[in-house]
Amino acid sequence: MTSLIHPVKIFGGSASLDLTKAICEFYGTLPGELAVSRFSDGEFQPNFMESVRGCDVFIVQSTYPSSDNLMELLMAIDAAKRASANYITVVVPYYGFARQDRKDKPRVSIASKLVADLLSTAGAHRVMTMELHAPQIQGFFNVPVDHLESSIIFVPYIKTLSQDNLVIAAPDVGASNRIREVAKLLNLPMVICDKERKRANEIANMTVIGDVEGKDVVLIDDIIDTGGTLCKAAQMLTEKGAKTVRALCCHPVLSGKAFENIENSVLTELVVTDTIPLKRHIDKIKVLSVAPLFARAIRNVHENGSISSLFKQVFNSQTSLDLKQIK
Repeated sequence: MTSLIHPVKIFGGSASLDLTKAICEFYGTLPGELAVSRFSDGEFQPNFMESVRGCDVFIVQSTYPSSDNLMELLMAIDAAKRASANYITVVVPYYGFARQDRKDKPRVSIASKLVADLLSTAGAHRVMTMELHAPQIQGFFNVPVDHLESSIIFVPYIKTLSQDNLVIAAPDVGASNRIREVAKLLNLPMVICDKERKRANEIANMTVIGDVEGKDVVLIDDIIDTGGTLCKAAQMLTEKGAKTVRALCCHPVLSGKAFENIENSVLTELVVTDTIPLKRHIDKIKVLSVAPLFARAIRNVHENGSISSLFKQVFNSQTSLDLKQIK
């Protein structure tokens, strides 16, 4: 168990330096110094440049490709353990390999379970993450998991939009549970885009379940990768009579021709968070920061406070997180 007698130190890995600085700013501290030495053969070595003995250490690192980001995180955990940190919480805003959460064909790895085992084996006492591809992935861990939902960020944003004509939409059946909660909270109707894939990142067919005639549609999903699903869903919703279509996605993986797909799509805008830094910026993409949320969650974990209180704060008709309460 953590205790207030142990000082908090927050460190950022190479993949999440800007986010770590923002989290520390909202928390009211400076980022700890974590250096990563790199060698000519491609190896690297994380090194804490200050003592962490007896400290409650939070290591912030999203594990998007390349796999070096995951390896660096594992090595940083091991280094903190060997440096006698009191309690190690791994803050993984984007949990890579989450889409590999089951055996959907013979002779494949369940990589999200493997990564969970690696984190705890390295020495993590706790994991904090956001918007897992499937909530049941929490069951892969043998340590406590704090799972933050993107609705904490997106609901206040949706409330700033005109509510008269809004419809909440799922880009596929798998996202229906995610949007049902948001639609119910905001008292808005919902529709579902049912897709059939030929193979990964390629859609064979898509149909719309529900009425969008003359509506302003808000598509919500956890990840946007190539953008193919969202752009095709937006096009179909428009053909079905939608007035406008915008998309809200937590994790901007944005690989391949994603930026071109978004620019050439009928989407009014794409709203994402900074769990993954954008490779480039375009006019259609708006970024909302998760830093206030993670700063608040880190404080609650350290003080043995409630994480669910963060959900209640937003869902009780508040329009934003109260940043004044963080410090």
